[in-house]
Amino acid sequence: MYTNIVHPKISIDKPDIKGRHSIFLVHLRPIKTELDLDEISKKLAMLTPGFTGADIANVCNEAALIAARNSCKSVQTTHFEQAIERVIGGIEKKNMVLSPHERTTVAYHEAGHAVCGWYLEHADPLLKVSIIPRGSAALGYAQYVPKDQYLYSVEQ
Repeated sequence: MYTNIVHPKISIDKPDIKGRHSIFLVHLRPIKTELDLDEISKKLAMLTPGFTGADIANVCNEAALIAARNSCKSVQTTHFEQAIERVIGGIEKKNMVLSPHERTTVAYHEAGHAVCGWYLEHADPLLKVSIIPRGSAALGYAQYVPKDQYLYSVEQ
């Protein structure tokens, strides 16, 4: 038995916006939707920076499940947006009841993220702020749309 064998590791980078667009096209084909596949895949690729191919497959499957739960005949844009939220933040915790004071505190906290993002010159654009508890520890979140950028200046 060989104990000193070095196994090569292959690293695969996360896809850029063009790669995500192509991956979305593959995973959108079997989904029943009235949306233009090229158009919706471009939009979804912009909303999902940092997603892997598996994340993209999860978004498409989750969107179809959300549409089915809502008894819709086809998957709509809102279903894809809800699916992205679920893949990023986890399942919405409807049974977690926050007191009015806790909700206010979370709202101020998330508003602080939004205001800082607005006024900071190099911050990514803010997409959405939510105070709905999701996942294991998040009581709310601020979702940004980061650019596919690899080099940063000192100011950034």
